[in-house]
Amino acid sequence: MQPLFSFAPPPLNAAYKPKITALRLSSNKGHQNALLCTMEYAKDKCDCAISIDCDLQDDIEAIDDFIAHFTQGAEVVYGVRQSRQKDSFFKRNTALFFYKLMHIMGVNIIYNHADYRLLSNRALGALLEFKEVNLFLRGMVPLIGFESAQVYYDRNEREAGVSKYPLRKMLSFAWNGITSFSVMPLRMVSVLGLVFFALSIALALFALYVKLFTDDAVYGWASMLIPLSFFSGVQLLSLGVIGEYIGKIYIESKHRPRFFIAEEIGEG
Repeated sequence: MQPLFSFAPPPLNAAYKPKITALRLSSNKGHQNALLCTMEYAKDKCDCAISIDCDLQDDIEAIDDFIAHFTQGAEVVYGVRQSRQKDSFFKRNTALFFYKLMHIMGVNIIYNHADYRLLSNRALGALLEFKEVNLFLRGMVPLIGFESAQVYYDRNEREAGVSKYPLRKMLSFAWNGITSFSVMPLRMVSVLGLVFFALSIALALFALYVKLFTDDAVYGWASMLIPLSFFSGVQLLSLGVIGEYIGKIYIESKHRPRFFIAEEIGEG
């Protein structure tokens, strides 16, 4: 669950005491649903809301810059990491590959931006108009199209605990982002189908040539097994990609609630 900060000017001549509220969902619905839940909760309670992970790695000093851009008219402010030098070689390069791949797939995504962002009340309302169950907020927020700004900051070292995003979850998150915002994998399957169809025609012509014009008409088992195995693998891969999209359509068609708030804990 993501901490939520809502900002309002303190009353004149009065000590300002922020109200802290914690939301507990009925079950674990994942990072993106928890984040959206807090945004929905804040929609009618603030002029703007800032989402930030609770691992204390995002620099809270950047919040002042977020607010400055908001007061100047920006309705979406992205927190963007200045560099990834503190990341491991593997994580740094896989992240770079992920952002480049998303751009190739046609997804509008802010490079080196995660979920540290400010949304105005109007931007929150617009975001909540998206009804899909397969959430990828990094791709959804840029679709709003309101005036935006970027704040650059250095990410801190993790003080305690371990990341809740191991490689398996990172790959799942990336795949969900690609299949939720791009039909490029389906087009790639179509292109592969055409390419391998052309190769199969060429192979058939070659076999016909050998049969009619040479004395080497006896084929070994390898010449049959390798093409069959190769094309069978391509067919299964293509069916898997298509099945992934059909599965998403099936889940979306149910229109099930994305989360339920089990408890609201706050002062007073």
